[in-house]
Amino acid sequence: MWALPTPGGADDFPRLVRLIASGEPSRGSARAAGTLWAIRWKVGKLLGWDAPDAGLGARVPTLRDRLPEDLRDAPSGPDLPALPFTSLYLTDAEWAAEIANRTMHGVMHLGWVLDGTGCYRGQMAVLVKPNGLLGAGYMAAIKPFRHLIVYPAMLRELGRRWRSQSA
Repeated sequence: MWALPTPGGADDFPRLVRLIASGEPSRGSARAAGTLWAIRWKVGKLLGWDAPDAGLGARVPTLRDRLPEDLRDAPSGPDLPALPFTSLYLTDAEWAAEIANRTMHGVMHLGWVLDGTGCYRGQMAVLVKPNGLLGAGYMAAIKPFRHLIVYPAMLRELGRRWRSQSA
């Protein structure tokens, strides 16, 4: 779970959702992280990891069908044109989106929380269920890259974009 560099007021959560939904990870300012994303998409295409029969509704059912009624009846949330996620639900202070491919089934969850100083900020969790030995091996292989390169760059880029929209 990450505390996001997105300080704001009680009503700023929709802005965070728009910012995340409009992002393109391979085109951010961090060259190393962008290169890793580009390699991942190319390898996934070459090996068929992201083929339609490997994702939601084919390999795994969407989690939206298993949500509690209040969340199932809530708006699903924005489309993510640059990311392979499908929105699950959106409330005043939470948004979840899911992804599935041959390596895993994952959920990105954003929340808008009080930070202890009377201000609000975003909080993000990414939950991943590897798919078999391929998924477990893949997730183990990319773990150092995710934690040392991708996530820090993603947080820096998010903070930069948040601040630039505040100015």
